[in-house]
Amino acid sequence: MQEVIRFQPLYQDRVWGGRVLESALNRTLPREGPIGESWEVVDRPEAQSVIAGGSLDGVSVREALAKHGTEIMGPNWAPERPFPILIKWLDCRERLSLQVHPPAEIAPAMGGEPKTENWFIAETTGDAGLIVGLKAGATRGGFAKALVANTLDECVHRFPVSVGDSILVRSGTVHAIDGGNLILEILQNSDTTYRVYDWGRMGLDGAPRQLHIAESLASIDWDLFEPEAIRAETVDAVIADSEEFQIRRVLLGAGESLSFAAGQQPRLLSVVSGDIAEGGEVLTKGDNVLLPYTGTFTFTATESALVLVTENFV
Repeated sequence: MQEVIRFQPLYQDRVWGGRVLESALNRTLPREGPIGESWEVVDRPEAQSVIAGGSLDGVSVREALAKHGTEIMGPNWAPERPFPILIKWLDCRERLSLQVHPPAEIAPAMGGEPKTENWFIAETTGDAGLIVGLKAGATRGGFAKALVANTLDECVHRFPVSVGDSILVRSGTVHAIDGGNLILEILQNSDTTYRVYDWGRMGLDGAPRQLHIAESLASIDWDLFEPEAIRAETVDAVIADSEEFQIRRVLLGAGESLSFAAGQQPRLLSVVSGDIAEGGEVLTKGDNVLLPYTGTFTFTATESALVLVTENFV
């Protein structure tokens, strides 16, 4: 299959969201109000990406994999298997809840799914930062007391970020995103989130949002202290390496190319800045596309560009 597969974004209302996707990614949002997430690639019972353009225009990702799975994903692909990666743009106008995703070893017993995710900072304003992991010395008992006393800031690891920074957030890591960040989130196909604290906020319906305190306390890795982000650099690098996926950061100067041969593996390509072109196909900032297993592609930067390549997910 010699074509780049694009998808129609699915926009999600979130109480902490805003309208930055319009200006930052040059998009037209479908409705008024706070849009917090754009689901760029998703294959779940409750949400299906639909292919935009090409020979599979209008076909859902589920139907495409059922009919063309070996072409898209490789010869050993089981057609009933869901696409393993979910990609989102997050417009965090306000701080997100403090939350955790259950580790693989306990998720089934809790009726949930593990979720390892990577955050790439595309834009950030003011003193916005991230909360990932615990402060050194924090304990489960101290965390539980701080939760009651509304002093959880004393227990969690918050740090500043800059454009181009990235961090892998594994299942079991307590985390939150400060308001003022635009983030590209690449993650394991899962939608299980346990919310442990919401900073006293009301939901879009005016009522407090549901908390999952028991589930959160059972899921948090109590030995994960003060993880470090991978800071922005001017060299190519692997910025995330997990059992679920690997992400490479690739910087291209004007006229430089990035090539992929057929028969290796499917890949996801995310354009964080600049433009790249392959034949008549131009990918611009914000685009997230799937490169099929059977395709050969060479993308050339029309100006300097920053691209994330997600692979090793099959």
